[in-house]
Amino acid sequence: MNPLLEFQLNQTRRQFFGNAGIRLGGLALATLGAGKLLGAADSAVARIHPPLPGFPHFAPKAKRLIYLHMNGAPSQLDLWDHKPKLQEYFDKDLPDSVRNGQRITTMTSGQTRFPVAPTMFKFNQAGQSGRWISELLPHTARVVDEIAVLKSVQTNAINHDPACTFVMTGSEVPGKASLGSWLAYGLGSENNELPAFVVLTPNWSSKADAQALFTRMWSSGYLPTRYTGVALRSIGDPVLYIDNPPGVSREDRRVVLDALNRLNAKTHERWGDPETLTRIAQYEMAFRMQSSVPDLVDFSSESKATTDLYGDEVKKPGTFAASALLARRLVERGVRCVQILHRGWDQHGNLPTEIRAQCKDIDQASAALIHDLKARGLLEDTLVIWGGEFGRTVYSQGRLTRTDYGRDHHPRNFCMWMAGGGVKGGISYGETDDFSYNVVENPVHINDLNATILQCMGVDHRRFTFKSQGLDQRLTGVEESHPIQALLA
Repeated sequence: MNPLLEFQLNQTRRQFFGNAGIRLGGLALATLGAGKLLGAADSAVARIHPPLPGFPHFAPKAKRLIYLHMNGAPSQLDLWDHKPKLQEYFDKDLPDSVRNGQRITTMTSGQTRFPVAPTMFKFNQAGQSGRWISELLPHTARVVDEIAVLKSVQTNAINHDPACTFVMTGSEVPGKASLGSWLAYGLGSENNELPAFVVLTPNWSSKADAQALFTRMWSSGYLPTRYTGVALRSIGDPVLYIDNPPGVSREDRRVVLDALNRLNAKTHERWGDPETLTRIAQYEMAFRMQSSVPDLVDFSSESKATTDLYGDEVKKPGTFAASALLARRLVERGVRCVQILHRGWDQHGNLPTEIRAQCKDIDQASAALIHDLKARGLLEDTLVIWGGEFGRTVYSQGRLTRTDYGRDHHPRNFCMWMAGGGVKGGISYGETDDFSYNVVENPVHINDLNATILQCMGVDHRRFTFKSQGLDQRLTGVEESHPIQALLA
């Protein structure tokens, strides 16, 4: 790149913006300080994270989202998709007519046979809905009447990285904007002291190696970078360097920041780069988080009844239980989207042992989150989602016994659940064949799921676009997608 040519191009193309007296940098600073200058009387002006003009498109049922992502893909056969007849097929080859030549991964393509592995876990009916649910989820069983189980979710990807990218961005291609970033961009946030989109990455109990987490799962992609999710650390300070160095007071920090903002504003005035405004906003948010984050992560104000609800693990920083309670505290403070990514669900072998540990991590806390939100009147306008990036095969990968087996990747169908704002509780949607291998009723593509999420949040996915690379990009892609009306309350 030729710096002189780039300078000339900017002078030519952005001459109007530079000479018309539009000082967006100064305007951004004024907006950032509006909360203190104007008070709470005019919340539309005072918000640091305002929505786009005209958003939401219609009255939303949900104002905020908590996404519980089980990274690695939990087995639908061992948790939600009850197939009692499979016991008759133990160690028999999966019929070719069921697989029907569908692609499989290289991890099992070399196997000489594909023996059916029924779950070793018992299923019980729970709630007034009589939902079948695994013995591994006793706490979740108590809230089944609050949730809608999707048994027929489908994805395009068969490997973890593209599948996780797809479920979070609507595309297997890196560089797209994530769901949380879209919501932060379109709907903003009601909190001036915390990011609009927060990501939590708790630890996990199974001994298995976990899939890597890539920042593209919470990246803003082609959207301005200020809408990228802010990942809070699970151990130690939630944000590095959140405290001022010894000898530097908050007042000193404010003086330095004001001077830096003025310099950045001059840079934007000259070059017109919108990322300069992002830099200003991020410095301001970091300053505000110095006071808001310590209060956020201090659970001492929570009642014993609340902490007991989440279990003993809630007292241990970095656990899923602590993250779930933190998620409730975040949405309670007006944060638009919270994403919890729990790793360790990639169970190609030793599945029974590993899935027990994983379910113990998340079961009580997930149910507690539903109870807690409902008790505080937040569940009715908070959308909670639970699920992975794809499902697992009915046939065993490697060694098979009645009490030990593994499962390979399976994109054809898997289970997720939704609860809260805009969703009917106590229902099941979609159905699979006798082998939990193919969808036979009401398929749910990932883009249909994302369209449904946006619908609950008051957004028409067809009208929610961002121009990039010459295209009107959108979360739900270019193919036809539809909100799942049967799920909507």
